[in-house]
Amino acid sequence: MTTWTTRPETPEDAAAIRDVLLAAFPTPQEAGIVDALRADPEAWIDGLSLVATAPDGAVVGQALLTRCHVDGGPALALAPCAVLPAVQRSGAGSAAVRAALDAAGARGENLVLVLGHPAYYPRFGFTPASGFGIRAPFEVPDEAMMALALDESRPVPAGTIRYPAAFGV
Repeated sequence: MTTWTTRPETPEDAAAIRDVLLAAFPTPQEAGIVDALRADPEAWIDGLSLVATAPDGAVVGQALLTRCHVDGGPALALAPCAVLPAVQRSGAGSAAVRAALDAAGARGENLVLVLGHPAYYPRFGFTPASGFGIRAPFEVPDEAMMALALDESRPVPAGTIRYPAAFGV
């Protein structure tokens, strides 16, 4: 098993991250979303785009957290997460997600939301968002819309998620 190094994205990583996104997803939509999020000062938070790198330093994965809101309360959206197909299921994605969650916690953030595979994200502590009284602004299976409170002693806002414009919802 490879030990993946993680670090915050730098401006020099943008092209490599785009390549990862284009390789990992069937359309260029996610790459375009990331480009739009980088350009949105209300959504983009420096230090919350984490990359996983191979031993040679090449970027092989990314986990991105950007600002969203739940009925006016601050939250983070974990999306997209991507890994080059050649190294999927090797721990690179998990390493990037854990690094992103750690970075968010270190910044004092609390609520993280993800629309994702219900068999993958619970390993990081995510549970159905409905348990927090949080819902997506569109129809989605309950088990796929998940939330994580990084500090369970802090209150979590309830209500409807408002995503950055880049997500198109």
